[in-house]
Amino acid sequence: MGLPVFSHSACLAHDTGPMHAECAARLEAVTRGLRDSYADLEWIDAPRASRGQLLRVHTEALLHAVLETRPHDRIWLDPDTVLSPASAEAGLRAAGAVVAAVEMVLNGEAKRAFCAVRPPGHHATTCAPMGFCLFNSIAVGAAHALDKFGLSRIVIADFDVHHGNGTQAIFDHEPRVVFASSHQMPLYPDSGHVDDRGVNNIFNAPLPPGAGSEQFRETWTNRLLPQLDAFRPQLVMISAGFDAHRLDPLAQLQLDAADFAWITRELVAIADRHADGRVVSSLEGGYDLQALRESAIAHVGALRG
Repeated sequence: MGLPVFSHSACLAHDTGPMHAECAARLEAVTRGLRDSYADLEWIDAPRASRGQLLRVHTEALLHAVLETRPHDRIWLDPDTVLSPASAEAGLRAAGAVVAAVEMVLNGEAKRAFCAVRPPGHHATTCAPMGFCLFNSIAVGAAHALDKFGLSRIVIADFDVHHGNGTQAIFDHEPRVVFASSHQMPLYPDSGHVDDRGVNNIFNAPLPPGAGSEQFRETWTNRLLPQLDAFRPQLVMISAGFDAHRLDPLAQLQLDAADFAWITRELVAIADRHADGRVVSSLEGGYDLQALRESAIAHVGALRG
């Protein structure tokens, strides 16, 4: 069986409007690139996340805002985040993809899985959609692994150029989850400081604008990967944002696709040592279409091994 890729056409129907960076063309670039590059991927329609699965990390008020508003046209939940008539379904499928990927990997049906979905998720907090994100899909999946499968050590690695403030906030008092992030600072959402430690389970490594491959790799090699390795995770989860690419219009880091392949291989190696190889990755940011396509191809290639 090839690497499972969870996706759904509903994720394309989430309509953010003209000129919005987080657009359907992003997901089209990823899925077309993966289909063109790898004939052996197993494409699986993502199910919807259930209310119970979402409520492990989100409040009833957030669910009500996303699922019950039912706008007739686009409305803005914050200055960046759009809710369109099709957005609730897209959000349910994006979170459901990660839950289904966790199920498949922890049931031993696959070693690794990738979720090609939108909207992204890592900025959504317990009670607020924000930063293009409706539900925090990676957090929903991690909570499912904790509660249904009884895991006691999960790693979430986030190399999106923007700090995953929502993921950190959801798990900063949960010792069964270690969250590690590299991100540009200063940059939205102005979080992710080195001295944010949670219950000694949060590890942030801010990078200055203009930082490139050498600083990125050194930071992960010396500061973040050792913390993840020492935790001996039973599951490695990845918030796979590709907006640290040098071509991305929303930030100023200088990475390229080879850097994303490198960090993915390093995370797979940790999973191989401690987690029977189990990795679940989900798409986050990345806003230059060609860079996004190339980076996703590199990432999934590294997941395939």
